[in-house]
Amino acid sequence: MSSQSKIELSPQLLRRLHRIHRQLADLRSQVKRAPIQIKASQARVDQAEAKVEDAKERLKQAKKTADQKQLQLKEREDRIVTLERKLNEAASNVEFTTFQEQIAADRKANEVLSDEVFEVLEQIDEINAQLEGVTKDLESEKSDHEKRVSEIKARQEVAEGDLKRAEAELESSETEIPAVVRSDYDRVVGAKGEDALAPVDEDSCGCCCQTLTTQYVEQLRMSKLTRCPSCHAFLYLPEDRRVK
Repeated sequence: MSSQSKIELSPQLLRRLHRIHRQLADLRSQVKRAPIQIKASQARVDQAEAKVEDAKERLKQAKKTADQKQLQLKEREDRIVTLERKLNEAASNVEFTTFQEQIAADRKANEVLSDEVFEVLEQIDEINAQLEGVTKDLESEKSDHEKRVSEIKARQEVAEGDLKRAEAELESSETEIPAVVRSDYDRVVGAKGEDALAPVDEDSCGCCCQTLTTQYVEQLRMSKLTRCPSCHAFLYLPEDRRVK
C-alpha cells in the first residue's frame, strides 16, 4: 500500500464525483450523437430523392423510346403510302411484285413496331404511377425529417444545458479533493474517464472485478484513499452496501 492510503477521502465525495463523471459521459454521448442522427435522417431523405430521380430518368427514357418508335412507325406508314402509289404506277409485273413485297414487309414490321409502342406506353403508365408513389414518399420523408431534426435539436439543447451544469458541479466538487492526490486523480480521469472511479462490489473492484485483500477492505472501512491494485481506479463504498 502507498503512503496515499493514509489520506482520508470521503466515500460521499467519491460517489458524487463518479455520479457526475457518468452523467457527463452520457450527456457528451447524447450531444455527440445529435449530428450523427441528423445525418442519418438526411440520408433517408436523400434515398427517397434518389428514387424520385430514378423514376424521372426512367420515365424520360421511356418517353424518348416511345417517341422514337412512333416516329419510325409514322415514317414506315408514309413509306407504305408511297409504295402503294408506285404499285399503282408499276410499269411491269416485276415492279408490281417488288412493290407488293416491300409493302407487305413494311406492314409486318409495323405490326411488330405497333406492339412495341403499346408496350412502351404501358411502361410509361407504370412508371408514372411509381413516380407518383415515390414522390409522395419523398414528401412524407421530408416532413418526418423536419420533425426528427426539430426533436433531435431540442434534445441536444437540453443535453448541452445539462452538460454545462454537470461540468460546473464537477468543477466545484473537485475542489474538495485533497491537493496531495489531485494530480493523480486528474491523470487517471484523463486516461479512464468515468472508469477512474469504481464502487466496491462485495469484495471486488466494480470496474475490473479485481478481488480486494483484507488490507484494502480495512482502508475502505476507515474512509481512507484506496486505489484498485489492478486498474488503479479510486474505490469507494456504495451508499446502500457494505464490504464483507
